[in-house]
Amino acid sequence: MEYKISNRLKIGAIVLIILGLFGVGYGFVDSHGYTEENITERLAEEHDAHGGGHVTESHGDEHAEEAHVESVAHAEEGHGDEAHGAEAEGHKMSHEEHVLHQIHNRPYSALYVAAFFFFMIALGVLAFYAIQYAAQAGWSPVLFRVMEGITSYVLPGGLIVLAIAFVADKHIFIWMDPDVVAHDALIQGKSGWLNKTGFMIRGLIFLGGWSLYRYFSRKFSIAQDNADDNRNFKKNFRISAAFLVFYIYTESMMSWDWIMSVDPHWFSTLFGWYVFASMFVSGITVIAMVTIYLKSKGLLEFVNDSHIHDLAKFMFGISIFWTYLWFSQFMLIWYSNIPEEVTYFVTRIEDYRLPFFGMVAMNFVFPLLLLMNSDYKRINWFVIMAGIVILCGHYVDIFNMIMPATVGDRWFIGIPEIGSIMLFAGIFLFIVFTALGKAPLLVKRNPFIKESEHFHY
Repeated sequence: MEYKISNRLKIGAIVLIILGLFGVGYGFVDSHGYTEENITERLAEEHDAHGGGHVTESHGDEHAEEAHVESVAHAEEGHGDEAHGAEAEGHKMSHEEHVLHQIHNRPYSALYVAAFFFFMIALGVLAFYAIQYAAQAGWSPVLFRVMEGITSYVLPGGLIVLAIAFVADKHIFIWMDPDVVAHDALIQGKSGWLNKTGFMIRGLIFLGGWSLYRYFSRKFSIAQDNADDNRNFKKNFRISAAFLVFYIYTESMMSWDWIMSVDPHWFSTLFGWYVFASMFVSGITVIAMVTIYLKSKGLLEFVNDSHIHDLAKFMFGISIFWTYLWFSQFMLIWYSNIPEEVTYFVTRIEDYRLPFFGMVAMNFVFPLLLLMNSDYKRINWFVIMAGIVILCGHYVDIFNMIMPATVGDRWFIGIPEIGSIMLFAGIFLFIVFTALGKAPLLVKRNPFIKESEHFHY
């Protein structure tokens, strides 16, 4: 049973990439249309266009916020005093420079959010694939080639994320700005870990380990097709068990580096698990959607409603697990009300209320309502609909993690964000479906393949 990427799918992926490039390019051109010379005029135009709305500085920049409070206090105390008037004018200029910095950060952040989102889907699938081998699951071998196709994006997707982080530099990670570090004792204390060289070296180590596992697992999987014994399967079992230990550690460190460090003053001990839950449910959702698509094309004839039902159960169950972690992190920090911790959520509730609470609805309420009924888990179009909601919700989740620290309240899901999604969706689809065409879609000689083919309940 062979699959070859259709010309229509190729063209669609290429069109997405081209449209995405235009959107990303527009984002950079538009953001750099704001300069120090015209920022006051353009902000005044925005002020009038929004009915006199107030433009505030980013809560993500704690030093700017403190400077703002101090300057306003001085200005209020010195009505009519020329010295205080000068101070107020100095604040005005520093605030405008800060807004300019946020605007310039936006296209980099939009690219980074979309790049990480599609990368984490592939990494989540890789973890799920390894779990199936390590657990010697009997229901899932008919889905192995779908998983292997999706995980082909791990290496290119991860390299893209690292490349964006390297180029964006201080536009995303404020600790990469030497001027900020020089005046921030807390970041200085973390500089042994938070430095650009260490960031890149760790990133390459993470990617190297994940990609090596994917390479050898795929190699042993294909070799098993023509083997007359189970040696390749046993090798896959052993390396999958070892990989999961490596993955548990490196996924947590990756989440600290690639996401949590955009807010270098804040940390959560649950963060690694939280990001894992997001990538895990997103990856399983994409497995289900790709499987349903291939089945609709007359392929994967051994995949039945019970397989889709099991995938939908994982989508439902991991959505509940994600909600548990989200609430545990939010409730404990909010209830303790420690200023340096709670500011993370205060910022998001004040400036990102719609995406913050909308993300909770999409990632918890919708999966709960759509997938609780067992019969609905067997209806393909229903699983696809639930999957679209889940994927949109987890994109917004990553958006909420990155944007408050980089663009503050200057956020908007517009052309740069949509263009970035289209760009990486096109790259993802092209790489994944090309990989799917390089081997038969059904594994052979797997000791559990007959059990998987006849899986029913």
